[in-house]
Amino acid sequence: MDDFDWNLIKSFLAVAETGSLSAAARRLKASQPTLGRHVTELEDRLGVTLFERIPRGMILTDAGSALLDHARRIAADTAALSMTATGASQEVAGTVRIAASQIVAHLLLPDIVTALRRAEPGLQVEIVASNQIQNLLTRDADIAIRMTEPAQAELISKKIAVVAMGAFASPSYLENAPPLQAPEDLLHHAIVGYDRDDLIIQGFQAMGWKLTRDFFPVRTDDQVLHWRMVEAGAGIGFNQLYAGLQSPRVVRILPDLPLPPLHMHLAVHRELRTSLRIRRAYDFLAAALSALPLATGA
Repeated sequence: MDDFDWNLIKSFLAVAETGSLSAAARRLKASQPTLGRHVTELEDRLGVTLFERIPRGMILTDAGSALLDHARRIAADTAALSMTATGASQEVAGTVRIAASQIVAHLLLPDIVTALRRAEPGLQVEIVASNQIQNLLTRDADIAIRMTEPAQAELISKKIAVVAMGAFASPSYLENAPPLQAPEDLLHHAIVGYDRDDLIIQGFQAMGWKLTRDFFPVRTDDQVLHWRMVEAGAGIGFNQLYAGLQSPRVVRILPDLPLPPLHMHLAVHRELRTSLRIRRAYDFLAAALSALPLATGA
């Protein structure tokens, strides 16, 4: 294969990671017919079938899966060689797409991203504020801040913080509310709940109380709106301890309430660690988030 065209590997990798010719074409800014020809030519050269063609996309065969890791190493080596040859390793510029939950995005990222942009003015930052886990393998984001460790072997994940949780209420709510001295007193209070997310219900079940969604007089899956309702006095709510203590509109209640902590992970695609802009943003986020007193709140 002295005359091997490495663009075939690039096209194969894009189709394998996105799952379709159309998504791969968008990533590479190429046409679908071109990518289709590349995949067919690579299969002909190797003498194997790399993909199963299905109505909704392309699925790797066993032979394709075996080639995938080799293709990623080739892509990473090629990217590193290109950076060295062009001197791009000395310049931090381009776009970085960061995914985080709504609470993390709204309450933690503004100061951090502003500081990142001051340190690296050549970077452009896109923030995906969503409670849905964004798929790094299909490039929904370059970097993800998650409260669960990703299971995909293709991702690099670093645990950067233990996040303590707390219960909060506004003084206006507590002024006319029943006594609140023990965890069981929560059953006689208005709790701002989630709509379809059962996380809070699971938390009550862990404490021995089986509740339904009807127990919560106000319900929303929008985490920011949920928190704003607590600040407005609609009832008691739960939040990351550090974020909750930053609000002048609420006070912490039941500090001994046994709320399990969250574990914050920073995830990035293994291939993208060869990109200087991704590596710089990743390291900056890790340092900034690790420096926050997320485990103690203050």
